[in-house]
Amino acid sequence: MIRRLDGTWQIVLADLALILFLVSLSSLASSSDLTSGRKAPTDIEFAPSQALFRPDAGGPDITEWLRGQRPDARATLTIHARYTAARGGDLWAEARALAAQATAANVPVRIVMTAGDTPDLYASLGYDVRPGTIAPGAPD
Repeated sequence: MIRRLDGTWQIVLADLALILFLVSLSSLASSSDLTSGRKAPTDIEFAPSQALFRPDAGGPDITEWLRGQRPDARATLTIHARYTAARGGDLWAEARALAAQATAANVPVRIVMTAGDTPDLYASLGYDVRPGTIAPGAPD
């Protein structure tokens, strides 16, 4: 009579191989070679927008729009201005005017200007990660 092996040693060996793989992967992830391209932890990260404002002649101004948003000390208003060679100075002036109104409403604000093919101006309200703070929803 031939006794049939149940193969439990193969399962144990596969588990040990998986554990070895995960330990090796975690040590690679913490090496300086892979993390050299990452941003420094003191850099501010852009968070996804919680609310978006675009200036419109028929719509509310940014002060009214901010009053309609839920007040939160962690929120930052980021004004994004994409300029062209023809519309660089006037977009900068419009962005500064929006920033002044937001500052008057006691909302932290920053302006980000980038070059582009078409001019654009909008404001994004989000919970950005600042150095020394904990992001909303992150474990303590």
